[in-house]
Amino acid sequence: MTAGAWAELLRISALFTVPGDALAGAAAAGLRPGRATALAAGASLCLYEAGMALNDWADRDEDAVDRPHRPIPSGRITPRAALTAAGALTAAGLALAARAGRPALTVATGLAATVWAYDLRLKHTPAGPAAMAAARGLDLLLGATATAAAHRHGGGAGRAVPPGGPAAPPEARTRTAAAKAPAPRTGRPTTAGTTRAPAPALTAAALLTAHTYAVTAVSRHEAQGGSTATPLAALAAVTALAGAVAAERTARNGGPAAPAPVRLLRTALAGAYLRTAARPLAHAALNPSPPLTQRAVGGGIRAMIPLQAALAARAGAPGTGLAVMGLVPLARALSRKVSPT
Repeated sequence: MTAGAWAELLRISALFTVPGDALAGAAAAGLRPGRATALAAGASLCLYEAGMALNDWADRDEDAVDRPHRPIPSGRITPRAALTAAGALTAAGLALAARAGRPALTVATGLAATVWAYDLRLKHTPAGPAAMAAARGLDLLLGATATAAAHRHGGGAGRAVPPGGPAAPPEARTRTAAAKAPAPRTGRPTTAGTTRAPAPALTAAALLTAHTYAVTAVSRHEAQGGSTATPLAALAAVTALAGAVAAERTARNGGPAAPAPVRLLRTALAGAYLRTAARPLAHAALNPSPPLTQRAVGGGIRAMIPLQAALAARAGAPGTGLAVMGLVPLARALSRKVSPT
């Protein structure tokens, strides 16, 4: 069992698509990332890799026919080792989430349950794409919930971003003011320990969920190919998502729009997302062969990084968006050595 075999099993080139979930979630919550955000990102990485190991363990018989070069059917990693790694990584992810607080642990537990249910039961059912999409949405909400809970408790997260500045979305300024207001002394417990995520984080999670659903639907044909309608539907979906992310957010209280540089950055990031996802999907629609379908899935996975960056910029955190985009060269370089699919 070599390091290269484990890198292939765990698809380490796809790892760089994970931290942006927590960062985009923190931005959508209107907060700067902090210690709790880092713990949420660590938990996400562990649970993501647990899903990779469990996926290959569950698909070992199918891979022996369709992908005999994979680490388990080729004998480079034993099924028992893969299953043990999945269990250990799940435990590590939940432990990191627990360090971020009870709300984060609650979301992480739901995420872990979704990952195991997908790999063991739902992957080859009609509910498969929805389960995978739900897992990705929960991953973003994990970052939002962990960061928001730490902020309510006065530690582990930075101040609101931007703090009432001109680039701040109206929702962020409202949340900042609400966070500073004293809690009513009614004798009842507050919501500081709940898992409720800020409403803008739910919107960001929904957009990421829709992208993941489209990519997962295409991935169901990557071994045999032959589907033109699915890549076309995914192409329409990512085009609509790019438009939604680039569009100006409508303020419920009539607040000012984001400054021109922030709008320009958001549009550029949405364009980078569309370019990364759309081109391979168009090729797969024209020629739905297994290699081009696999390339479309890989492009959809890599496109999550500019999508996360665009979501952060859309939430009024352009710095976070640029930081997330810094992961693109790393993901691209590793994808040349280890396939993300």
